[in-house]
This record gives sequence, structure tokens and C-alpha cells, in this order.
Amino acid sequence: MKKINLSAYRPITDIQDNIIFANNGNVVLCYEGLLPEIHSLSEKDYEDIHGEWFQALKSLPTGCVVHKQDIYLKKSYSSNKLPNKTFLEKVTHDYFKGREYMEHRSLLFFTLTKNKALNNSKYVNPFRKISKDLLQQLDDQASGFIAVVRDSISYINNSRKMEFVPLKPNEIEDLTTDYFNGFSEGFDTDILLDKSHVTIGENSFDVLAVNNELCFGDYVQSSKNNEQFTSNEFVFHQGFIDGLGLSLNENHIVNQILYLDDKQKWRKLLDYKVEELSKSSNFGSQNKVVLGKIQHILGQINSDDSSRVIRGHLNIIFWAKEARELRKITSKVKTTFKELDIIPYYPRGEERKNYILNSYCCFSSNFSNADLYVTDLKHALCLFLNSTNYKSDETGIIFNDRSYNIPVIKDVWDDHKIRIKARNFAIFAPTGEGKSFLANNILRQYFESGVRLVIIDLGGSYTKFAKLYPGKYTILRYESGKSLGINPFYISDKKDLLPEHLEDLSVFLFELFGADRKVTKAQSVSVKKILLYYYDTISKGHSLDSFYRFIEDNKHELLGKLNIHPDYFNVNNFLHIMSEYVGNGLYSFLFEMSQDQSYKLEDKRLIVFELDEVRDNKEILSVMLKLIKTAIQRTIWKNRSEKGIILFDEFAKQLKFDNVLESVEFYYQAIRKQNGAIGIILQTINQLPNNSISASLLENTQVIYSLNNEKGYDDLVKRLNLTDHDLNQLKSIKNNFTGPHKYTEMFIKIGKESNIFRLEVPKEVYAAYLTDGLENDEIMQLYEQHQDMEKAIIGYTSKN
Repeated sequence: MKKINLSAYRPITDIQDNIIFANNGNVVLCYEGLLPEIHSLSEKDYEDIHGEWFQALKSLPTGCVVHKQDIYLKKSYSSNKLPNKTFLEKVTHDYFKGREYMEHRSLLFFTLTKNKALNNSKYVNPFRKISKDLLQQLDDQASGFIAVVRDSISYINNSRKMEFVPLKPNEIEDLTTDYFNGFSEGFDTDILLDKSHVTIGENSFDVLAVNNELCFGDYVQSSKNNEQFTSNEFVFHQGFIDGLGLSLNENHIVNQILYLDDKQKWRKLLDYKVEELSKSSNFGSQNKVVLGKIQHILGQINSDDSSRVIRGHLNIIFWAKEARELRKITSKVKTTFKELDIIPYYPRGEERKNYILNSYCCFSSNFSNADLYVTDLKHALCLFLNSTNYKSDETGIIFNDRSYNIPVIKDVWDDHKIRIKARNFAIFAPTGEGKSFLANNILRQYFESGVRLVIIDLGGSYTKFAKLYPGKYTILRYESGKSLGINPFYISDKKDLLPEHLEDLSVFLFELFGADRKVTKAQSVSVKKILLYYYDTISKGHSLDSFYRFIEDNKHELLGKLNIHPDYFNVNNFLHIMSEYVGNGLYSFLFEMSQDQSYKLEDKRLIVFELDEVRDNKEILSVMLKLIKTAIQRTIWKNRSEKGIILFDEFAKQLKFDNVLESVEFYYQAIRKQNGAIGIILQTINQLPNNSISASLLENTQVIYSLNNEKGYDDLVKRLNLTDHDLNQLKSIKNNFTGPHKYTEMFIKIGKESNIFRLEVPKEVYAAYLTDGLENDEIMQLYEQHQDMEKAIIGYTSKN
């Protein structure tokens, strides 16, 4: 038995930036990969990435070793990145803490070798020391190699699908310690090398490898069908060897090592092998198989001028505490290889030690010809792992990934406009699929992070979550014959009479008395003149009724006094139309209160307008939306530095009337100048009329959420110009409402990036988002009893 203590055998002589000067004379450039999210890539994406790898690596110098190392470790989710202040934040933080998942790191190493010919003997002691003089000599040679490698990395990074960043010296040191420490946490240990097994700390290590041409089946390709999600209707893709990546839920490392050789040397060697095998092919079927494979490789090399001959080595190192566990993992890996039509080699004794030790980045040039297969670079690159875990942003809304249901933070606001130019969003889902539940989840998190919300709701879906924040919300509910208490004319002081206020008021008046006509500049100026004269003359009690009486009292001399031509303002027409909204007019109740309540809204960060009763009355709904607009202008848009969201829930019911769509278009245009976003919730995209206004709204909506829709997604794809892969993702949505981890799946597209996410929440959050049914009634009864929504939810969840 041999024991290796890393402190006695340092493999690194020096580190400069991301460059290792190794103890064996190698110079290694080290990078970490930021890869696309698992499930986010289409068949074409995999082909494109394969092509980018080939272009980046094909021109590297002869004698270079490229080593891609993918490390997969079982971890417990820490919840450190989750907010932990409010009631719902705390229960979410605690609910996910400790959940198991696989952590993936993708590393890429380029080695300039001391032995340019790469003709190593069968076993190389990786810890043999060399002279210091050679290091200085290599340092001088390395600059040209470093420049070529950096060009390759720049090419990969410019593709925008992947990014590789230089490792820092401390990260290289940590990686070295972790590798030879067997990724044990909390203690340092030794490597025990025995004939029968390799032990590091508490774990036994084993390895399976692809080390010659005979291991391969008939073909490899850049991607294959993902059987978990593929159905008769659609095909979902994954990388060719992704089954050895995140899908293998065990501690393991995948090493893909490429030796970039002299094309002519290996073509001659292959020609010689063909000649020898042709003579002996009659002596056994195995020889015929080998001959066929080598002739196929030679054919590819000779027919493709861009081909690059390489020798390659792929291995999977894995570990476990118990021998039984190790055997189980071995069986899993073999099964995955079998599905790929690859027969792996199972090294024992000295060979196993050799593979494990020399899969460390500084030593990956140590494999002999007997450990390597010969093929074309394009073939070998099909064995690269090109996707990784779901990626969390620094800030954003918490969803869950599709692999382990752990939280994923997605920045759907995008302050720096990296992914999206407009942060407006839309939620599409049929009745009963959880639209309001999802909207509650998004809005609640926005609200708790300091965003001001205005919700225009025709369904009563937000009362419960609002009541969790006493003093911070107000719910304005329309009741027949009663005013909402919003007075657009109200000013608390003459200083409030700014040009913006007059501009907003003039727009409001034109919408009321001339909604079907285009307003000219002359008309707009006329109304603003009259408004200014009104405020100068009338010192208090400003309201629509007061303004109406003022015009009525002054109708004979008003236009002459203000030098307004009668063509620009028709006094009689104005008085006739506006009489519906004042005095004994049909809709006068809408404007009854002379004091404005919107000033009371200014200190509320959550404002809900419940217009359920008015949903079928075109006139009242239209006026309500205009009144709400004035309230929004005084609250959410007053401070441009403050983030704000306006949500239209049950939007289709509001869209029954043409002027509503135009009113909403105004919000979309105005929001561009604000630090805000608009959200709409629809059962189907066809509830938006197919016209230029809707097209403009959709163009300015760059965050899309879609829940399950059994009727299909064709219209959504057509009107939002979704890709084929977007459609495959949508079709793969599956909800799960049984077992310990119940979740809803949803499609989220942020700009051009799309994936399927899950929504799993703790029982307290579930209770807070419920909008109807017996459970909801029970919680609301408890609220009436306690007058405290947090107590009501805790009472309900502890009982159920």
C-alpha cells in the first residue's frame, strides 16, 4: 500500500494569474465554464455549440492537451441567498434549507507539455520532481502558447452560449487540495493506493473509462433524445453524454482529455494498422470489427480537409463510503454507457491508480497510447458536457429548478437591460391552472423587495396577501352607486399646480368628453388655459362638479376672455356631454367626493382596485380606469426612482370594450419613462384582439409566463414568435399535485432565454395565495376572528 500526502508532494511550483507552472514541467492555463442551463438547449443549439468548440480548438498547436473536467458533488441547499425577514420569506427560507441537489463545476485546462511528442510510457509517476532550470525555459516558451489559448477562449466566449473565465490562484489551490482530498469537507486526509482499491478519507474511489476505438458503437452525435420529456408529439434533446452529468445523482467527475496530435503521423499509423489488420482479418471477427472502425476513421480524416486527428480519453471517477454503494454507482454508469452503445473499460490495480491520479489537471498529459483512442476532433467533441444547473441571478423572483426543486432566483426586472429592454410581463393560462397563484408569488416578492404595486383586479384574488402587511396596503372596492373617492382635480396646495398636472387633467377631460376623436394641439392648449383660469379663480373645493359649474357660469365670456377660438373648444358640447358626470347625471356618483383620496394612497405601497361589480358596464369601467390612471400618476409615477408595477388581472373581461385597450396602451407608452412594469393576465393570447394596439403591447412585453394548457400552444407560438424549442418546452410542462413535493411547472421566457421552471411553496405560502374554495373561506374566518392574517395562516396550517 502506498500513501500520498499532498503537503509532501506539491504538484505546483508556481501560479501566475490563471497559469500553473507544474512540478513536471507542464504549463497549464485554467478556466471555469459558465454553461447554458440544463433543458434550455435545442437540437440546433447543441450542433452550434459543437461547431464552436471545433472552431476554437482545431488550430491549437501540436502537442497541446485540452482537458475538460466536470465535477458533480452532492450538496445540501443552504438558503443563504434567500431573503429572510418577512413571515413568508422566513417560512420559504426554512422550507428549502437542507434540500439535496447536485452542484456542477465545469473546468477547462490547456496544457503546454514538456513532452511535445506525448509518447508516454504506460505508467507515469505524476509526483516525480524536475529541475528548476526547466521551469524558466518553459516560461520563455509559454507566451506564444498562452496567446493562442486566449484566442480560442475569446472565440468560445463570443459565441454567447458559453463563457469561460480565468480561475484565480486561490481557486486553483483550492481545487488541487479538494481533488487530492477526495472532495472531503471539514478535514485534510491522505490518499491510500492499494492493489484492490483507492481510498481517500472515508471514501473508496473507482473509475470507468473510454480508452480505445473499440469502446465506441456505430456513431456518436452532438445530442440525443431526452427520454424523460420526449413524447409522441415532440422531441426534447439533451447532450450525447448528459446521462453521465447532472442526471447521475452521485458524487463523480467526468474527464474528457484530448491530445492534439500531428495529423500526418497518426494518418500513417492508421494506414499501417489497416495494412496489418487486413492481413489478419480472416483470423477472427474481432479483427474485422477493429479493421472496419479504423477504416471508417481514416475515411473521415481523408475526406474532410478541416479534420483534426486527436487521441482522446474519457473517464468517470466516482466514490462512495460503502463498497455496496460503489457497486451500485458502477452499475448505473455502465447502464448509461450501454444506452449510448459504448462499452467502457474497467481499470483495476495499477491502472485504476494511474487514471485517478493523472486526471488531475497538471498530470493529464501522462496517459500512454494504450489509454487513448484515435479519432477526429469532431467525433471526440460529441462527448463534451455542455449544460449545467439552473443559474440564479443576484436578485429577482424565486422559482424552482426542474431537477431538484431547489430555489432559483431569476431577475425578471433587469435593471441594466442585459436580457430585456422592456420589463412588462404577461401570464397565460386557462381557468384553474394557477394564474392568480403565480401572480401572487411574483407580486408578493416584488412588494417585499420594495416595489410599489397597483393591482386592477376583477376577481378579488389579492386581498389575502395584502392583509399580511397592515398599514402598507389599501383596497378600493367599487360598489354600485358609490365613488372610489378619487378626485383628479384635487390639489392640496397651489404649488401642486405643475405643468404635468395640467397636462394629465387635460388628457383626462378629453378622454371623458371626446374619447372617439383625435385631440389637436390647439384643443389641448385651450383646455389647459381654461384649467389654469379655473384654479386661479377658484381657491378651494376643486372637483369635476366645481369645474363644470365654473364653465357653465362663465360660458358667455370664457372664450373671449382667454382668447380661445370657438373651433378649439365647444362650450355647449362640453357641458352637454359632461352633464352625465355631475349634478343629477347618470354617473355623477363616480365623482361625488370633492376631497381626493389619492393623497392618502401616496404612503401605501400596495393598492388594489377591485372592480368586480363593474366588469360588464362599459361606461363605468372606462371611467374607473381613467380615475385609476390619475391615482397612479400621483402615486406610482410621482417618484421616478421608485420601482412600480401595474397589474391588470382578469384582463380579458376588461378588454371586451375597445376604449379599454386604448386606455391600457397609454399605460404601456407612459411606463417607458418610468422605473416600472405592466403585467397582464389572460386565459389565452387570443383574448387580445389581433390589431396594431395589441401587437404593440406584445412587442413591449418581454417576460412571458405560460402555465399548462391542454388545448395547445399554437396561437401563443404564432403571436409571440416563439421557437420550435420553446414549443417543445411548453409541451413538456407537467404538474405534480401528489407526494411530498407538490409543484406547478411553467414556461418562462426572459428576452431570448427560455426554460421550464417549477413553483413549489411551503404550506404557509400556499395558504396565503389561495383565492377561493373552502380552504380560503376557513382562513378568512380565522382572519375575522384574529384580525391578523399571519395568525390566521398559522392557525389554518397547524390544524390542517
